[in-house]
Amino acid sequence: MAVSMGLHFWQALVISMTTLTSAGQLSGIGTMMLPGAYAEMLISQLTINVRYSFMSVSLSQKTDEKFKGIFRWLLGFFMTDEIFAVASTEKSVSRLYFLGLATMPFFGWTFGTLLGALLGNILPEIIMNALCIAIYAMFVAIIVPQTKIEKTLLVVVGISVGLSVAFYYLPYLNKVSSGLAISICAIVSAVLGAIFFPKKEADA
Repeated sequence: MAVSMGLHFWQALVISMTTLTSAGQLSGIGTMMLPGAYAEMLISQLTINVRYSFMSVSLSQKTDEKFKGIFRWLLGFFMTDEIFAVASTEKSVSRLYFLGLATMPFFGWTFGTLLGALLGNILPEIIMNALCIAIYAMFVAIIVPQTKIEKTLLVVVGISVGLSVAFYYLPYLNKVSSGLAISICAIVSAVLGAIFFPKKEADA
């Protein structure tokens, strides 16, 4: 995706190595294509990645006594949904366990980005088009199982989708950059969800 939008392969590689969240990459690359949109990039990245801060704080409560100093910084850097889901099942997270858990996906994602950036133009167009929707399919796969447990999540997702459609089709709103639009959709839908469908303390 990055190369198709005009970035060099090495730039795509650096983005993959320094921004481990796919949603952050999607929003950031879209905003990077707009000159002078640094404020919008900052807002979108903060909005998308703030939950990883909460994940890092939560997981840090399960680390052992040797998990200090730079390892705390590494925990925050490597935090993703997948790593958090696996690590949170452990009673105690050691430095070696976390580094082993985090580095394998990191190198896998980085190598995959490099292959895609270098070989993407070789693949047939029909395959490229199919791969372009892979990230959206991944988001759907994350949301659908949770909606079976919490039906109200469908309403929140519906609000976000409706806002996204409005930003795409409506005059004036369709002038807003994709990164900022994602931030607004996420914030508004989350706030409305918290107001109208608050979780009870026992369920949190």
